[in-house]
Amino acid sequence: MSPLPRILLVEDDLIASFLHQRLLQRLNVAEHLVAVTNGAQALDYLASFKEQVENSCPTLILLDLHLPILDGWAFLEIYRQLPFLQRQAPVVVLAVSTLSIADLERLQELPVAAFLYKPLTAEKVEQLLRLIPASQVGESRNHTIPLIGDSASSYKA
Repeated sequence: MSPLPRILLVEDDLIASFLHQRLLQRLNVAEHLVAVTNGAQALDYLASFKEQVENSCPTLILLDLHLPILDGWAFLEIYRQLPFLQRQAPVVVLAVSTLSIADLERLQELPVAAFLYKPLTAEKVEQLLRLIPASQVGESRNHTIPLIGDSASSYKA
């Protein structure tokens, strides 16, 4: 599989971010990997693509929900309202603990392509890249959200 043009990692835990970046680089899954520590920085980064060539926008966003300044939930609410050029990337939620049924139902209403439990592993990344087809880019989602790398395979509200 050829590398994705650009991945945006939104993770405030510096150790987790470092480990995720190292893994993604080792697996050669992205030509460019950009890491930010909160939702506001992620939105600022996406805003920089207002008038740029489409293929320079992130192709995948890996998003922690528990972030300072602007958390992942607020990021998702704003992300779904961005202009098409800025919201093309599938968003994969990174969870550190089990999500409640209420949280899973809330994710159904937001532009989330999948979620997985941290930490990232080579197996989870490979499964994720097979699961997120290019056809999902930019789509509004209200569907079954796959769970990557655990015993449960998906959740449907």
